Amino acid sequence: MHCEGIKRKGKTSMRQENIRNVAIIAHVDHGKTTLVDRLLYTAGVFRENQEVQERVLDSNDQERERGITILSKNISISYKDVKINVIDTPGHADFGGEVERVLNMADGALLIVDAFEGPMPQTRFVLRHALDLGLRIVLVINKIDRPGSRPEEVVDEVFDLMVELEASDEQLDFPVIYASAVNGYARYEPTDDNDNMVPLLDTILKEVPAPDCEPTGPVALQLCTIDHSSFVGRIGVGRLFSGTMSKNEPVLVIKNDGTRYNTTIKQVFTFDALGKKEEEQVSAGDIIAVVGVEDADIGDMVTSRENPIELDPIEVEEPTMAVVFEASTSPLVGREGEIVGARQLKERLFKEAESNISMRIRETDDKSGVEVAGRGLLHLSVLMETMRREGYEFQVGRPRVIIKKDDQGNLLEPIEEATVDVPSEYAGKCIEVFGTAGGEMTDMFQRGDQTHLVFKIPSRGTMGLRTRLLNVSRGEATMFHHFSEYGPYRGEFGGRKNGSMIAMATEKSVAYALDTLQQRGHLFVGPGEECYEGMIVGESAKEGDMVVNVAKAKQLGNQRSSGADKAIQLTPPVVFTLEEALEYIEDDELVEITPQNIRLRKRTLSSIQRKKEAKNK
Repeated sequence: MHCEGIKRKGKTSMRQENIRNVAIIAHVDHGKTTLVDRLLYTAGVFRENQEVQERVLDSNDQERERGITILSKNISISYKDVKINVIDTPGHADFGGEVERVLNMADGALLIVDAFEGPMPQTRFVLRHALDLGLRIVLVINKIDRPGSRPEEVVDEVFDLMVELEASDEQLDFPVIYASAVNGYARYEPTDDNDNMVPLLDTILKEVPAPDCEPTGPVALQLCTIDHSSFVGRIGVGRLFSGTMSKNEPVLVIKNDGTRYNTTIKQVFTFDALGKKEEEQVSAGDIIAVVGVEDADIGDMVTSRENPIELDPIEVEEPTMAVVFEASTSPLVGREGEIVGARQLKERLFKEAESNISMRIRETDDKSGVEVAGRGLLHLSVLMETMRREGYEFQVGRPRVIIKKDDQGNLLEPIEEATVDVPSEYAGKCIEVFGTAGGEMTDMFQRGDQTHLVFKIPSRGTMGLRTRLLNVSRGEATMFHHFSEYGPYRGEFGGRKNGSMIAMATEKSVAYALDTLQQRGHLFVGPGEECYEGMIVGESAKEGDMVVNVAKAKQLGNQRSSGADKAIQLTPPVVFTLEEALEYIEDDELVEITPQNIRLRKRTLSSIQRKKEAKNK
């Protein structure tokens, strides 16, 4: 909700002309973070000769490795005596909880679209939220230097998309900037010869409205992001909609659940370039960070005790996928991680719930683990990856989609929109793969030698889908998918057909044994790796599981030496990423996650016990 919603009788709102609050929204990999780097250079945040790592906003290790933005960031740029607060948002739909809440702090948005690819699924996702909030859109057509770029066509495609998303007439009259973030220039026309980012900064000042606020009104701050500091504890971040916030200010905190208590703001910060700057006092319209709200949660109101103001709660879409975290029961537990206990695991996950508004976290009914529900597999796997880097060892089961019922008692399941770009020669095989996973094609068109496919597919059908697409397209297909709606349950469809190769004992693998086994399927381990009974060491070429001996050595007779045999040539083992491992496993299997390894295993390790369980089913 914007300042207009909290005007008080007898108070005069005014525009803070020296401030602009602008969010940057884009599809994954359309150049958003690189563009911010260039704006920082143009505004003189970095010296000409200063060495700065690229993607300066992606400070999280995973962000750098994955090349995506996961957490929103706040920075500011000073240009022509105007402070521009830039809010960098995630482009991936799994982090939509971040997108939704940080847009509440902005008055306008830079929509960055690739000059070749045009608007993509995530473009639609983030744009819809920006339009719903009434933000002023500035379209930036990026990568105009790319071979095959078609900037004018892309502008038309964005216009059509905005019409489809029911943009207002005012929103449809959007300014357009043509840019190449990599080369550091922005232009009013694709063909002019400007070689800097000044046109974009000028357009922000001209087109993005200054915040309309009441500096003399009661204090009203809604927390949109929570930072943590080992020195001061929780730091609440949000836009100051009304009033003036001072250091040592007595305030009322109104929690999401309606509970209220008094506290005192100990410190107030504004965003200054890439860091924070402590202030004695800050006026409405700016984005600030406060210390003193000890149990700060997203959506909390920090307001005047005498004249409290309540804003609409921050709404986020519900989770669609859940996974159960358990303390590791692996025979190798404790060898690689420092934190292995069930209690520490539980505490860590409930701490995550405090700052991650789009996750739902609860203990399972039998107390054996903690169920974490999120917006998709990537959303959940980023949390797992963060925890393993913190030194945790744990195991997780197969992710499940969250099924609902309508008023008539019919089952509803999450349906995703998936888009695939693939060389035209493989399009038929990709359509076939989607068909076996419950997908229905809704659109198809050709662009050059590429075919663009759009499907509606159940979320559970996306499990392992990417791998199958890459297999049938020889690694050429690219796929994006995001939650669309809940729709009728599509019935059962087939999972993994091939069985698992399961180690029979706790021993190190031997090349001779693996050489024999690789003729019967695909291996997941190489020679000299620590294996244990019940660990999945490969995939059989046939249906049904098989127990195998990975430590079998060659028996040498008196007459023959090992030198007489041909050298063993092993095919490199299949190495799973965390997301691939989660997509691969079946209901009776687990992924064991440690700081150093991702292993697959059966839930029941003993082969005798597994046979007994199979009989009792």
